[in-house]
Amino acid sequence: MLNPGSINTPFFLKLFGALAFLAVVFFYSSGVAGNIQGSYLLITAAVIGGYMAMNIGANDVANNVGPAVGAGALTLFGAILIAVFFEAGGALLAGGEVVSTIKKGIIDPALIKDTATFIWAMMAALLGAAIWLNVATIVGAPVSTTHSIVGGVLGAGIAAGGWGIVNWVTMGKIAASWVISPVLGGIIAASFLYLIKNTIVYKSDKLEAAKKYVPILISFMALVFTTYLALKGLKKLWKLDFLTAAGIGFVVAIVVFLVLKPMISRVAESLPNNRESINRLFAVPLVFAAALLSFAHGANDVANAVGPLAAINDALMSGDIVTKAAIPLWVMVVGALGISVGLALYGPRLIRTVGSEITELDMIRAFCVAIAAAVTVIIASQLGLPVSSTHIAVGGVFGVGFLREYLEANHQKAIIKIREHLSEDTPEKVEEFLLRYENADIAERGEMLAELKESRKAGVVLFDKAERKRLIKAHKNELVKRSLVYKIAAAWVITVPAAGIMSAFYFFTIRGFLLP
Repeated sequence: MLNPGSINTPFFLKLFGALAFLAVVFFYSSGVAGNIQGSYLLITAAVIGGYMAMNIGANDVANNVGPAVGAGALTLFGAILIAVFFEAGGALLAGGEVVSTIKKGIIDPALIKDTATFIWAMMAALLGAAIWLNVATIVGAPVSTTHSIVGGVLGAGIAAGGWGIVNWVTMGKIAASWVISPVLGGIIAASFLYLIKNTIVYKSDKLEAAKKYVPILISFMALVFTTYLALKGLKKLWKLDFLTAAGIGFVVAIVVFLVLKPMISRVAESLPNNRESINRLFAVPLVFAAALLSFAHGANDVANAVGPLAAINDALMSGDIVTKAAIPLWVMVVGALGISVGLALYGPRLIRTVGSEITELDMIRAFCVAIAAAVTVIIASQLGLPVSSTHIAVGGVFGVGFLREYLEANHQKAIIKIREHLSEDTPEKVEEFLLRYENADIAERGEMLAELKESRKAGVVLFDKAERKRLIKAHKNELVKRSLVYKIAAAWVITVPAAGIMSAFYFFTIRGFLLP
């Protein structure tokens, strides 16, 4: 019986489930392959594609549901159910009928000399990317599956066609996204958190501020997510320009605002005037965000699992090398089910990492991370910048964590200054002033500090400079785990080269086995 709040499946059961899924893929693809020439290659590629899809589910999907789980809006079990349903739904309903076989145009397939070599290269790319994702999941590092398959195609492509096969301009843009994605995601998430704190959390009458601003924030979220889905999640069903997608989003946002404003006002009337009450108002939007992000991820990133497999299938059927291939239903099913199986079996570890181990998330912070994920993708797509959804989401978590550090450090400095200025007063007066300071909004706090500075001179210094630094540093380490920051950043940097080296090695190994 699974605990609804946590999933601790024994290792051997996870392994049995993974092997059972790959066995199903083997027999399923055997029936599809039939008697076509090179059927054993297609069956092998299908199994590797299923393995790749499982690793995408185990690693990448955590970014969509992790913040909601860490904030307590969803249990781990509930998040997995939602993600499985919407990931599979996005893949099967909006995954598209045609997929780019050479991800991001990073290599020129015309420079690969024959179809057999192309098939081996795609198989090696899948295997190298999948194994790297497996390693990253084991060490607890959320990495970009897009960058993993880019590295796989890059390494296998160089092994098959030489260094001249690579589009280095495209690779430069992808390398730039290692910085662009997390920085943009972090800045946007931190900006929204700062806005919410100053408009609601730091107000003395938090409920009245919430009645005014929470409907606006959630309506903006509806605008962003509708635009995001129209541009990215459903782009393979129909093509919309940005203005049309934003117009649809604006209409949805107005409807959401008109429905939510009276509802939130009624709910707020029965809540106590504290931060926890405000926090709970963001619970339902977080559930919707997790579902919609999962749907969009399934619609877009299933190609990372089935793109090379579709290429191999098309090459075997037609005998030609193609840059775009039709996706048979059976290939899409392998990708969709593989992502779902990998998430259910191995996803909990990375969900915990993203949701609670990097920094503590509540529903307000998780809401900011979710909005940042959608806003960043929209901005980047309009600017033509290649970004990673994984890097954006994790960057958003870093962003809210580092903003917390900054605000908490400033708060600690203010408390120290207050105690120093009031050092000659009675403890009761000091505590009374601190209580008023804690309950004041941001503007009132500034006025109180300014008045205190004018009216009092520091008497006894309670903490010297070294002690202040020690206290603030200790608080920072508590809010954002530096060890995880360094580990994740290192994994991001080495993803493309690691997957590339592995894929090149597997290409030469596969070719060695298949040569007469």
